Amino acid sequence: MTFRLGTRGSPLALVQAHAVRAALATAHGIDADAIAIVPIRTTGDRVQDRALAEIGGKALWTKELDRALLAGEIDAAVHSMKDVETIRPTEIRIGGMLPRADVRDRLVGIATLDELRSGGVVGTSSPRRAAQVLRHRPDARIVLFRGNVDTRLAKLAAGEVDATLLAAAGLERLGRHDIGSAVPLTILLPAPAQGAVGIEVRADDDRARSYVAAIDHAPTHQAVRAERGFLAALGADCHSPVAALATIAGDVLTLSAELLAQDGSAHVAGITSGAIDDIDLPRALAETLLARAPEIVARLFAR
Repeated sequence: MTFRLGTRGSPLALVQAHAVRAALATAHGIDADAIAIVPIRTTGDRVQDRALAEIGGKALWTKELDRALLAGEIDAAVHSMKDVETIRPTEIRIGGMLPRADVRDRLVGIATLDELRSGGVVGTSSPRRAAQVLRHRPDARIVLFRGNVDTRLAKLAAGEVDATLLAAAGLERLGRHDIGSAVPLTILLPAPAQGAVGIEVRADDDRARSYVAAIDHAPTHQAVRAERGFLAALGADCHSPVAALATIAGDVLTLSAELLAQDGSAHVAGITSGAIDDIDLPRALAETLLARAPEIVARLFAR
């Protein structure tokens, strides 16, 4: 019986789906042809001229895949985890994750933010990247920049902007290792779950859950769970300039995070460590940062 993997149809999404198929085939000792890849066009792919936050948020990447999964048209859905809403339908479970790739952002067009010309233009659709750029270069001008990797690179080459930012993980998966310069984590802490590929299944589908669990990379799953737990504690959405990164050493998880004003004029950052399975750790860090945050930052997360 063919196992059906749903995915967005972008070049990067298809590469990620093929990586999941290869991992499943290896884990189960079967031919990759026994696993079908089912491309599904999402609203986020169709609408490219507005920021996601203006037209429905991260659900625009997932709702069509969710519908297909819950309707039984696919057995699992492959996602870039940073594009998946924090609160998911109870009927859906994250069944597994591939080993995480490079979590950093790559700056394309210039080597460092210091090289940006005075008043230079940076293209991005990410509130987090925009705020971080403005924190370090308040003279910069931010313009909306959406589309797949090639679309953004074409806009850059056409001179629409001086620079843009792309996830290192996506570039590496596309074999574009020579594009851009990795930005140190001390300058741009990544988005929660950046670099992680997740596979969702129906909560009541024991066959699919077991099938996908065979390729789950536990350290990635644990780190991403902590980062998403931090987002949930904040009540953050795609409007929110939030960065978070969890790392694991032995049985200790360290979570670093940053909250920013949308214009980069203020921020608060913190770090905490604890047991990998301490579900209260992300919430405690969120509460600490909100208590310390300047008003312009704190009000972005007021409930």
